[in-house]
Amino acid sequence: MDDYQNPQSLRSPRLRPGDRVRIVAPACPPSREEVARGVELLNSWGLEVELGEHVFDQWGYMAGRDEDRVFDLNAAFCDPGVRAVIAAMGGKGTYRIVDDLDTDALRRDPKPVVGFSDITHLHLALWSRCRLASLHGPFAKCNDSYTGPASAEALRRALMTTDPVTLHRDPSEATAEVTVDGTATGILMGGNLSAIRTETGAGLPSLQGTILFLEHQRGTGLGEVDRALTQLIRSRALDGLRGIALGQFLGFDRDAGDPALGGWGIRDILHDRLAGLGVPVLGGLPAGHGTNPPTIPLGTQATIDTATGTLTVLPAVV
Repeated sequence: MDDYQNPQSLRSPRLRPGDRVRIVAPACPPSREEVARGVELLNSWGLEVELGEHVFDQWGYMAGRDEDRVFDLNAAFCDPGVRAVIAAMGGKGTYRIVDDLDTDALRRDPKPVVGFSDITHLHLALWSRCRLASLHGPFAKCNDSYTGPASAEALRRALMTTDPVTLHRDPSEATAEVTVDGTATGILMGGNLSAIRTETGAGLPSLQGTILFLEHQRGTGLGEVDRALTQLIRSRALDGLRGIALGQFLGFDRDAGDPALGGWGIRDILHDRLAGLGVPVLGGLPAGHGTNPPTIPLGTQATIDTATGTLTVLPAVV
């Protein structure tokens, strides 16, 4: 692939015991108890954990005013002693502050940024402006039901080792049967479908030459997925994709058997919209809004193989 389709990723140094990491809240406010347990987990790896100044602020449904949330992000980006930035929570609000990120600081001193869901806006903006490889991973709000031992270990390895990450298709996932056979290699991009749709026309980076990872949690129903995918197709945002990796699309089991939907479920709408793109599609990856989330590098080279049911991604750290 040419340089335009395979741009050089900006990767961060891997973390080592003694490194400082900072927890910030770009979206909604977390609970103090959950953050305290997240701090305990990170400390157990030998890391020194700090909290952004406004992590527990609240302004409406967001963790403080826009200027305060982006202040915490930029302060972490600019501090040479901070070696990773971890989101405390998703929800709503990250899309309001991405235009004010200090990406020059990250270009000079790259550090991994961790989060998912609404934090997808942050991942897309950082890739678009400075090609930073980041991590689609769990929030710093550890509890036993959300982040079990396997999930915690996956995050530790993604931050502190340079091992590639491999995810395997889970036949029990709702998207497992959405498959277009083939293999594909490209830079892995994506995250939450709603966030990607929201960035269309407002800073969504080119997806040419990429593998697009998509996950979603049900809001109003099948129509929201149809609208989002159709907008991406009509806007030509999906032109030049190499392949699609589908994670969890949760909450759509209630649509099964609804006569108003003509027998369609989430797998039908995904296949209907994506099969016509003419690229391999691998469904069934256990990644998204479910419990025990894996950590997936974004902005590095990835390969999907529908025969083996695997997504393999190079590390975001060096």
